[in-house]
Amino acid sequence: MPVDFVEVISENFMVEGGQPRHILRQIRERHPVALHGVSMSIGSADGLDRNYLRRLKALADEVEPLFVSDHLSWSRFGGFNSHDLLPVSYTKEALDIVCANIALAQDTLGRAMLFENPSSYLAFDGASMSEWEFLAQMSKRTGCYLLLDVNNVFVSASNHGFDAAAFLDGIPAERVRQIHLAGHSKGPDLLIDTHDSPVCGDVWSLYARAISLLGPVATMIERDADIPPLPDLMAELSVARTLGTLDARARMEETV
Repeated sequence: MPVDFVEVISENFMVEGGQPRHILRQIRERHPVALHGVSMSIGSADGLDRNYLRRLKALADEVEPLFVSDHLSWSRFGGFNSHDLLPVSYTKEALDIVCANIALAQDTLGRAMLFENPSSYLAFDGASMSEWEFLAQMSKRTGCYLLLDVNNVFVSASNHGFDAAAFLDGIPAERVRQIHLAGHSKGPDLLIDTHDSPVCGDVWSLYARAISLLGPVATMIERDADIPPLPDLMAELSVARTLGTLDARARMEETV
């Protein structure tokens, strides 16, 4: 079963030359590539790292990716880097910061970006809107697109007690360009987005609801640890494709 595209972590290939960039060129000769970042820190009140943006632009110009994406999160403040994707505060003030940073990133890259909803394990007091309302306003103001991580919706909904279906209903369907699926782990009090297990049944059900609202969207299954044999991964990909096919048939029947 061939894959439709390959997603790579942008930061792993942002140094010019060397073996990683050579490998990426070989992948690009065979498949479309999506660049997915983990350290832009789009929610940082300190602004963005201009050197980081220049290196990302050089990589994107060479690879000509399907998408360039990162997370709606922050990880850097006052020279400190958390190495975690921390959630933003869902307030107007935070929205203004995020939108200004997105404008700079998109102007530098010369393209619209995708931003992913992160999994979250804490929330700030004083929120004036929901996460999905924040995403909707962010995409409307900046022209950016969304990367919907269905597992992250499930994890965050469980951790914070909100309705995952309301999240899917609340995001602007026309702005979603990519979907992520993944497995998670159960901690003593929280679900944790670990990417080390198969997609669970509840997340598959949420994915089916998502594509019923969104239509066909480029979908990728993330697996970072405890990686099984390739046939097992391809079996999961087959499930995603089957759900997409069933949704497409249902849409056709509705128009007949």
